[in-house]
Amino acid sequence: MSTTTDLNLPSPTPPDAPRLSVAQRLQGLGGNARQYGIFAALVVIVLLFQVLTDGKLLLANNVAALFQQNGHIMVLAIGMLMVIVAGHIDLSVGSVVAFVGGVVAVTMRDFDTPWIVAVLVGLALGALVGAWQGFWVAYVGIPAFIVTLAGMLVFRGLALVVVGETLAGLPSAFIRISKGSLPNVLGFVNNMDVVTLVIGAAAIAAIALTQVRARRALRRHDLHVESTGLFVTKIAMVVLGIGVFTVILSLSAGGTPIVLVIVGILVVAYSFLMGRTVFGRHIYAIGGNRPAAALSGVNTRKVDFLIFVNIGLLAGVAAVMTTARAGAAIASAGVNYELDAIAACFIGGAAVTGGVGRVAGAIVGALIMGVLNMGLSILSVDPSWQQAIKGLVLLLAVAFDLLNKRRAGTQ
Repeated sequence: MSTTTDLNLPSPTPPDAPRLSVAQRLQGLGGNARQYGIFAALVVIVLLFQVLTDGKLLLANNVAALFQQNGHIMVLAIGMLMVIVAGHIDLSVGSVVAFVGGVVAVTMRDFDTPWIVAVLVGLALGALVGAWQGFWVAYVGIPAFIVTLAGMLVFRGLALVVVGETLAGLPSAFIRISKGSLPNVLGFVNNMDVVTLVIGAAAIAAIALTQVRARRALRRHDLHVESTGLFVTKIAMVVLGIGVFTVILSLSAGGTPIVLVIVGILVVAYSFLMGRTVFGRHIYAIGGNRPAAALSGVNTRKVDFLIFVNIGLLAGVAAVMTTARAGAAIASAGVNYELDAIAACFIGGAAVTGGVGRVAGAIVGALIMGVLNMGLSILSVDPSWQQAIKGLVLLLAVAFDLLNKRRAGTQ
């Protein structure tokens, strides 16, 4: 049984083995081929809308707005990925966002609480909600679909009770969480924000170093690695993509959005958690084969409980982002957020049956959804058609994943 997607790779091919076809070599890359396809799809969609919108999609301010408008979905997608990998689902996160956002706003406005304290209250409340639902799933044994469906109704009702009507007049410092950018403390070079350029350069260096070290580790353990040409091409494409994105973002009105920094920190932290820790390996093990994981000594109930505590905490983060972006608490906030997060995970390569998925893939899936939203909005496509198109994209992504698995199983 495989406990992590990072190590689910075939052994090196013996010298006397028959030569493999291109399709077989791609299959031998395991999840990497799927990840390449996701990134390629994102690039194609971006280029398509860049042409269709006459270059408006990649305007500097639009790129910054892409993260400010979709940061909450990226955060929820990280938590949802862990739930899906473990073989569960969470339908309540949108309602939890509305409920927690309402409590945060009431705490600041009616109790005159500093916004930092109110944010901490929101995060703690989100974790408490996750613990409540995790208890029913992990220790009572009720399927997560039923528990979170009930939670969707319960917390939407509580949001209506807490908020009632729109609660505005929130502190400007709180609103800056979603609408603000990092201070420009290093000045400009040719109208480019130097802080953004430095962050982009650091990201490029970190990713390149991480990839090189991971490749060396695989070789030390005599595991399959990509060809040198493919590896160099991959790194070059990543460097080019981040470099172009960094330059564009540095030309925006504010530079690096605070939301992007929050998402970046979470991506790094949870990528490490899922790929390099015992807890992460246990999640993959449970999703891959729950009975076998239990027989191997994995405390499946504890892992399930903590997974829901975690997504509750991240729903609290998303609630803070959503409330700050709106500048007010709204009882109807968070509608369809759970569907967007689930779609981002499946588009990003998570398996319907559990056991497979990566944080980076979920983020790319969320970006695909965000680019679709922004591109279609720029083209003035009716919102009803936008929903239909996103639904078709989700269906095709899942169908593609299942067809690949069936084809691999017949070879």
